[in-house]
Amino acid sequence: MIGPGFVVAATGVGTADMITAIVIGTSFGMTFVWAIIIGAILKYFLNEGVGRWYLATGQTILQGWHIIGKWATGYFGIYSVIWGYIYGAAAALTCGLGMHAMFPIMPIWAWAVIHSLLGFALVWTGRYLLFEKIMTFLIGIMFITIIGTALLFLPSIGEFAGGFVPRMPDGSLMLALGLIGGVGGTITMASYGYWLKEKGWNGKGWLSVMKMDAKAAYVMTAIFTMAALIIGAKFLFGTDVKLEGDQGLLKLAVLLGEEFGTPLRWLFLIAFWSAAFTSLLGVWNGVPYLFADFVRTIKTKKEDLGSIKPVSEKDPSYRAYLAWLTFPPMLIFYFGKPVQLIIIYGALGALFMPFLAISLLVLLNSNKVEAEYRNKWLANAVLIGCVLMFAFLGINELQKLF
Repeated sequence: MIGPGFVVAATGVGTADMITAIVIGTSFGMTFVWAIIIGAILKYFLNEGVGRWYLATGQTILQGWHIIGKWATGYFGIYSVIWGYIYGAAAALTCGLGMHAMFPIMPIWAWAVIHSLLGFALVWTGRYLLFEKIMTFLIGIMFITIIGTALLFLPSIGEFAGGFVPRMPDGSLMLALGLIGGVGGTITMASYGYWLKEKGWNGKGWLSVMKMDAKAAYVMTAIFTMAALIIGAKFLFGTDVKLEGDQGLLKLAVLLGEEFGTPLRWLFLIAFWSAAFTSLLGVWNGVPYLFADFVRTIKTKKEDLGSIKPVSEKDPSYRAYLAWLTFPPMLIFYFGKPVQLIIIYGALGALFMPFLAISLLVLLNSNKVEAEYRNKWLANAVLIGCVLMFAFLGINELQKLF
C-alpha cells in the first residue's frame, strides 16, 4: 500500500544527514533525540502538504507556485538550474567516494561517472515501478547496515528516555536547528506529488493512504537518523575524534573496523554507499519532474493550466534536465566547484525551505482547496514554525556566505 514514501525516505536520508547526527551524538551524547523527532514531524507536515495539495486539487506544486505569482515560478526555475549543476557533481562524487573506499580499483571520479550514468540509464527507461522497487531494495540495505551497526551500541533505557527531554547545552543551538532542519530532504519533497501520480494515486479518495505513506516515510527517516545519533553517542562520545563531511564517515568506518573487525567496517561502508546512491537516484528521478513542469507551466496560458496533461518521465524537458544532472557536472570532477555558483547555490538553497512552507500556508488556506481539505489549526501552527525555523537557518547560512 505504500511506495512513494519509501522513495521519499531513501532520497531524504543522505550522507550529510548521517554525518550531522553522528557529529551531534559525538559532541552531546543522546541529548538530541527530541530534535530528530521534531525534525521528522516538521518534514512530515511539509510532505503531507505537498501530497494533499496535489490530491485535493489535481494540480502540481509548480502550478500552485504559479498561482502565487510568476516570481515564485521564476525563483524555482533559476534555483533548479544552478542547484542541478552543483548537486549533480556532489551526489556522484559522494557515491564515488563510498565505492572507492570499498573497491579502490579506480579513482573516485571514475566511480562518480559510473554512478551518474547508472542513475541516468535507470531513469531514462521511464519505468517508475522498477525505480521504486530498486529504491525499496536499497532502503532495505540501508536498514540492515545502519540499524545493524547501531544495534552494537544500544543505549540504556534511561539514556534514551533522557534524550526525549528538550535541552540545549551551551554552544549547541545551531547544531540542534541544523539537525531538525536536515531530517529528511529538501527540494525532493516537492517531487512527492509526481511520485503519487506515477503510483496511480489520483484524487481525494487517496488522501488517507497518502497520509499513511508520508507517516511511514518519516518514521523510517527518524529511525535512520536516530541510529546515526546512537553510533556517534555510544562509540565516539567523550573522545577527541573529529568528523567532518563525507571523509568523516570514511574515517568512522576505519575506526569501527579497528575496534570491531573488518566485517563491521564493510557494513558501515555499505551503509554510506547506499545512503549516497539512493539520494542520487531519488534526485535523478524526482527533480526533473519539477523542471519539466516548470517549462510546461511558463509556456501555458494561466487559464489553460488546469486542463493540460501531466508531465511524464518521457517528456523532452524531463529528459533534458536528467541530462543536465548527469553530464555537465562531470566538468566539476576535474576543475573543482566554481566559487560564484557555490555562493548563488547556497543563497537560493537557504531560501528554499521557508519558501516551500510559506507557499503551502498560502495554497492550503486558499479557496483553491475545498474547505474540508484545507489546513487545520495544527498544520498551520507547524508550518508557521517551519517558516520561522528555516528562515532563521537561512539567514544564518546567508551570513556565512557573505
